[in-house]
Amino acid sequence: MNAVEDSIIPWVGKTSKMIDFFLQENFKNKGIYLSKEQVVVLKILHRKDGVNQNELAFLTLRDKSTLTRLLSKMESKDLIKRQRSKEDKRVSQVFLTQEGKNVYEKAEPILLEFLDILGEDITQEEKEITTKVLKKIQLNMDIKSKSL
Repeated sequence: MNAVEDSIIPWVGKTSKMIDFFLQENFKNKGIYLSKEQVVVLKILHRKDGVNQNELAFLTLRDKSTLTRLLSKMESKDLIKRQRSKEDKRVSQVFLTQEGKNVYEKAEPILLEFLDILGEDITQEEKEITTKVLKKIQLNMDIKSKSL
């Protein structure tokens, strides 16, 4: 018996990669060229525009340099703009551009349809159990990372 192969971790990793690929292909087939990470940023800003860059790094689970590269790419596509905070010049706030709003409005129905596809033939109880197990895994990692 192999501990790695018998754990759920390979399944979580493979599923995550499949989700990324499937979502990106769905977007591409509809003429939307976004990565999953870009969609996450657009979704956050759609809900609350003007999020500061540090908060965005926390919300997206990205380190600051990785987020900066992602935002630079999104800026070059005219999806977002960064502005220095009037209160604290050290802080940048991130805003959706009109193009970013338009792209998100096109992407959102595809994302919702994608979520429906992922949830097909999965009962509410199965979803709750899966969510509970994944939250426990995250909590275990959080606890262990603080002791490192």
